[in-house]
Amino acid sequence: QIQLVESGGGLVQAGDSLRLSCAASGRTVTRYAMGWFRQAPGNEREFVATISWSGVYTDYADSVKGRFTISRDNTKSTVYLQMNSLKPEDTAVYYCAVRNKAGNSNSVALYDYWGQGTQVTVSS
Repeated sequence: QIQLVESGGGLVQAGDSLRLSCAASGRTVTRYAMGWFRQAPGNEREFVATISWSGVYTDYADSVKGRFTISRDNTKSTVYLQMNSLKPEDTAVYYCAVRNKAGNSNSVALYDYWGQGTQVTVSS
């Protein structure tokens, strides 16, 4: 089993920055792809970013490209999401996830372990 705990969310103004962290425990995640997803009220959970186990490969949703950066520190079993130039439409609960199989994905259904989420609220 893998446990994931997100932190770093909060209430900010449009244009501000936040850095989310996701700490993994239990089985090692150093060989697995990880991702960030988000879910706004009334909406389905959607892909935000993913990173390969080595950190070499990353992918982003079009809505966050150029503003968000995903990274990981395998020595700390932690993945990060640096969010800059935040917009009100970025308001959501943000979840990190681990894909317990080879390769990356932007599909919610292909991730096996999830954290409880951290709220990000961006005011205009």
